[in-house]
Amino acid sequence: MVGLAASAPASARSARPLRPPRILGRIAVPFVSFGLAVAAWYLVSTVLLAPERRFLLPPPHAVFTESLSDPATMETMLHALAVTARVAVLGLALAAILGIAIGVLMARAKVFERVVYPYAVVMQAVPVLAVVPLIGLWFGYGTTARVIVCVLIAVHPIIAMTLFGIQSVDPNLRELFILGRANRLRRLVSLELPAALPSIIASLRTAAGLSVTGAVIGDMFFAKGQPGIGTLLDTYRARLQSEDLLAALLLAALFGVAVFAIFTAAQRLTVGRWHSSGR
Repeated sequence: MVGLAASAPASARSARPLRPPRILGRIAVPFVSFGLAVAAWYLVSTVLLAPERRFLLPPPHAVFTESLSDPATMETMLHALAVTARVAVLGLALAAILGIAIGVLMARAKVFERVVYPYAVVMQAVPVLAVVPLIGLWFGYGTTARVIVCVLIAVHPIIAMTLFGIQSVDPNLRELFILGRANRLRRLVSLELPAALPSIIASLRTAAGLSVTGAVIGDMFFAKGQPGIGTLLDTYRARLQSEDLLAALLLAALFGVAVFAIFTAAQRLTVGRWHSSGR
């Protein structure tokens, strides 16, 4: 009887249907989603739009044959994308330095938080498009203005999440460091910043996408210097080059997805082993 009882669960487990590996599900879902998006694109372009209005949304194969497969067009787009990428990376780096520094100072000094945080909220609430003319007037219409737009868009989540992460440190651990006579710098480096790291990494992942958006917006409004992908988008729109417009838009979207994926991987590498946000 004991042997039968012991073998019953084993036979029941063997009779259960085998579940596909989790990694297959993660791979299949994006492919299915991509297929549905392409199918919806074809539906709108070939069925819902009249032939004389089809230039507004050419089908995917037309975008590939007329734009993406043209070496000269792709060279122009990739060069412009590289310009936008440099601006986005520089803007994100400056936003990270400023955001983390301001967040730490706000967590350390309540007076500084009361003085600075309202301005950070106002800066986030005001549409960046309303500030763009002033940025061009003050800083010119070149690369500097584009970087400033990226910083203005990306810095607020870094400030907010750095402040939140430091303020969320376990009070018992703070007391332990104080009892150990650790000075303020030691507590910051050894306790508060490591504890706030998941929040900081999450804010950088959000800010990375915002920085790409800011770089594209800066390209559209500040045309001096090397043209970025946003400059090409504005040019193709004005010329009604729908295939090139959609191709440039796809490249910009792929770049944004790549940046988001890089910071997602960085989050898993840095905090994935000990924090749920990186798993």
